[in-house]
Amino acid sequence: MPPMTSPATKTLRTPAALAGAGLIAADEIAPLEAVAARYAVAITPYLARQIAEGGPGLARQYLPDPAELDATAEELPDPIGDHAHMPVKGIVHRYGDRALLKITHVCAVYCRFCFRREMVGPGGEGALTPAELAAALAYVAEHEEIWEVIVTGGDPLVLSPRRLAELMAGLGAIDHVKVVRFHTRLPVVDPAAVTDELVAALRAPGKAVYVALHANHPDELTPQARAACAKMIDAGIAMVSQSVLLRGINDDAAVLGALMRAFVETRIKPYYLHQGDLAPGTGHLRVPISEGQALMRALRGDYSGLCQPTYVLDIPGGHGKSPIGPAYVEGCDGAYVVEDPQGVRHAYPPKG
Repeated sequence: MPPMTSPATKTLRTPAALAGAGLIAADEIAPLEAVAARYAVAITPYLARQIAEGGPGLARQYLPDPAELDATAEELPDPIGDHAHMPVKGIVHRYGDRALLKITHVCAVYCRFCFRREMVGPGGEGALTPAELAAALAYVAEHEEIWEVIVTGGDPLVLSPRRLAELMAGLGAIDHVKVVRFHTRLPVVDPAAVTDELVAALRAPGKAVYVALHANHPDELTPQARAACAKMIDAGIAMVSQSVLLRGINDDAAVLGALMRAFVETRIKPYYLHQGDLAPGTGHLRVPISEGQALMRALRGDYSGLCQPTYVLDIPGGHGKSPIGPAYVEGCDGAYVVEDPQGVRHAYPPKG
């Protein structure tokens, strides 16, 4: 990577801007223009500095790659089947007791492996209008089985504190909703944007509020990012993590373990490690499931129980998530055989 020529002062959105900031070489501009025309590019000034100072674990997540134009037959525009479970605009109701509220399709940055890459960005579906948000909240209010609302997008924390407070007031008025969860990348891509005003806007009386932080490499958990997370945690907001298993980024036991330890040190409980979805043009970043299972075995053997995420696959077509981690127990001649983290097999008494 060429050295950064000058600090970025605004979000970088074109290959020419990336080259001007020294994140790519000048001769890469033309090949990447077709990629940027197809899939949104955005890198915040803070993140540009981190990429310039860091290694491939950051750059590969955010810088466009010509390989993104190489879609395969099994890849899908809507790989996890959002649209099959969308009763009203903005709501995805795949599981009985929880529903997604996709309030915006704008992000502070755009990941090169995003499973909603066909929907997000300047040319995507945008934010819900006031009328559309009212209809989405009405759906939640009418369905008393919805215990948790997961606010996602896009990245909901790019919205103003005023709009977030209005959203929480709306959800706060729905008695059967007990938990509100926000999915975001903001603390690791623009930590200064996590202001006291934003944190206050996420809270509502009687609601347990969680924030799920998406990060994939330990270098993302900088002191600034950890301080941004601490603002939320110290305000009473619980945090969990979600990561995607990615080729050349975290498909290494030491890197993955360091990431999980960084979460735990930041008081964030590792939650999900996602198998890469079948989004168009992301094959160069996907890791075979067998390799993911081997990595999970390595984590189990060498890292604290606090550092263990659940390795999951979101089944194409909208059929939901299933855990796909390695199995450690099997039946054998009326008894069990259990394998320990070192691969040694042990007999266990017969079924009672």
